[in-house]
Amino acid sequence: MRPIVPLILLGALVGCESRPQPEATNAVADTLAAIAGRFATEQRAPGLAVGVWRDGAVLYRAGFGTRGGGSGDQAVGPETLFHMASVTKPFVATAIMQLVESGTVSLDSTVRTYLPYFAMKDPRASGITVRQVLTHTAGIGDVEDYRWKAPEYDDEALERYVRGLADSTLIAAPGERWAYSNIGFEILADLIAKVSGRSFEQYVQERILTPVGMRKSTLLMTDLDSTLMAYGHSRDSAGVPRPLGFYPYNRRHAASSTLHSNVDDMLRWAAVNLGRGAIDQARILGATAYDELWKTQRDMTAELAERARQAGTTSPYEKMGIGLSWFLPVQRGEQLVWHSGGDNGFRSDLLLVPARRIAIVVMVNDDGIDPSDLRNLLLDALPR
Repeated sequence: MRPIVPLILLGALVGCESRPQPEATNAVADTLAAIAGRFATEQRAPGLAVGVWRDGAVLYRAGFGTRGGGSGDQAVGPETLFHMASVTKPFVATAIMQLVESGTVSLDSTVRTYLPYFAMKDPRASGITVRQVLTHTAGIGDVEDYRWKAPEYDDEALERYVRGLADSTLIAAPGERWAYSNIGFEILADLIAKVSGRSFEQYVQERILTPVGMRKSTLLMTDLDSTLMAYGHSRDSAGVPRPLGFYPYNRRHAASSTLHSNVDDMLRWAAVNLGRGAIDQARILGATAYDELWKTQRDMTAELAERARQAGTTSPYEKMGIGLSWFLPVQRGEQLVWHSGGDNGFRSDLLLVPARRIAIVVMVNDDGIDPSDLRNLLLDALPR
């Protein structure tokens, strides 16, 4: 999944049904609805879904437009499943931290400790650590061809892809600099599979999605409820959204891209993170794991300011750090926890505000719309 992060930088839930809210909160929900509806109209979104959660309750959840894909113009709703692209990555980090908690994996051990067959042309690759891959500082390049039009579905697709990296080289020394890498997360998925003894998708389903209560979410295309799927669009030369004509799925890229989820499930995912691993009666991760997940592993503020300067723009953030997969921006003095996603036909955005216990998720089946624009409008509408 082509990351949205550089583009943007340059330019516990009890249930998914809303609780009865006091009058003041209902007024906030009305404001959120007006903002989201106006955005969907102005952006000519084929389909858009949005959810806002605060301090244990759903403030707002809705869908706009239609799913596309010859679905008979069925309306998008909070249950509609979207391709989430890179929003998948924090699930990988959570899985790794579960294995760290169990003593099976160490963040500062090399990838080859767990995947002896991992190799690249550059001998420095043998020293790449799990932590470096999680923070995009391993010196590994990015995917050039996701082969969405020639997808693989078999159980061996992931290992085959990782073994094929033996013909690749590094773009920097491990630890030298930050460079977004989807390839790195495919490597981590294979590591999770080999250490756990089950497929990556099965591990995430059993250890994360099911315990959290993400009932419709899946990493496997074969497990998708096709009656709920949204289908992607891209803009033509006139800026009109057109059906994509193919679907961005390939099992070898599961860890970097293939989570499919909806508003209701993503609000549960947000809630378990804001609950530091706990939701309802379930716990998927110890609370102290978030001290590592949400710690600034590398300060990227200066790097991104320079990129913005070269592009003739400014960063919207006062600071930017990278945690374990999560991005950690400071905006208007407020610490945020964030990840976005973008692939052919789809874009998504998930924002957490731990201090205020707020979560916002936006997903759209149009790669020409920036969901962070709506996310910021919604965040600004919430009382501080």
